[in-house]
Amino acid sequence: MGCGRVGATLAQSLESRGHSVAVIDQNPDAFRRLDAGFGGNRVTGLGFDRETLLQAGVEDAFAFAAVSDGDNSNILAARVARETFGVDNVVARIYDPHRAEIYQRLGIPTVATVRWTADQVLRRMLPMGATHEYRDASGRVVIAQIDVHPAWIGTPIPRIEDLVGARVAFLTRFGDGMLPSAETVLQEHDLVHVLAAVEDVPRIERLLTHAPRHKED
Repeated sequence: MGCGRVGATLAQSLESRGHSVAVIDQNPDAFRRLDAGFGGNRVTGLGFDRETLLQAGVEDAFAFAAVSDGDNSNILAARVARETFGVDNVVARIYDPHRAEIYQRLGIPTVATVRWTADQVLRRMLPMGATHEYRDASGRVVIAQIDVHPAWIGTPIPRIEDLVGARVAFLTRFGDGMLPSAETVLQEHDLVHVLAAVEDVPRIERLLTHAPRHKED
C-alpha cells in the first residue's frame, strides 16, 4: 500500500525478483512512478478497505507492506491484512519513532523512518557507536552494527565474542555479507553486526569501541 517513491521502488524490486505484485494507492496519478514495463496490478483505493484489499488479491498474499505517508493508515492497513485476512508477513512504515516501538511490541513489524534516517546520519557524523538494524517483534532482541576500535583488527571472531559476551551475527567485508567461522579474523574495514539483547548493546558498544583489555590469554 502506497505508491510513493518507497512503494514504487519496493514493488519494482519485488517484481524483478520474480514475485507477483499488486500496488494500492488512493491517488491514481501515483502509479506514474512505476516503470512503463511494470506488470503488476494497480489498484486505486484505500489500503485498509476490505474491497480494495480483495481486489488487490490479499487472500492469496504472502506478504503485505504499508508504506504510505500516513502512520495511522499504515498501521490500520497492516492490522487488517494480518487480523482479517491472515497475512503473516506484514510491515508498516512509521514516521513517529515512539509509536513505532509501541506497534512493534504489539506484533506489527515496523520501519521507523525518522529514527532510521537519524541513526544513519549520526553514524556518518560520529562513527564510533552502535546502530540498530533489526529489532524482533517483542523489542527485546536486536541486530546492531557496532563500530570497532582498530586495536581489535587481527582478533579471531570467536575471541571477540568471548571477550565482549555477545554473538557476532555476520560481518560486512568489502560490501559483501559473510557469516564468520571459527577461523575468521577481523580485518580492517570490516563492519561488525552483533546479535544481542537490547539492554546489552550499550555494554557491548563500550567494549568494542575501545581497545581490548586482554587481547591474549
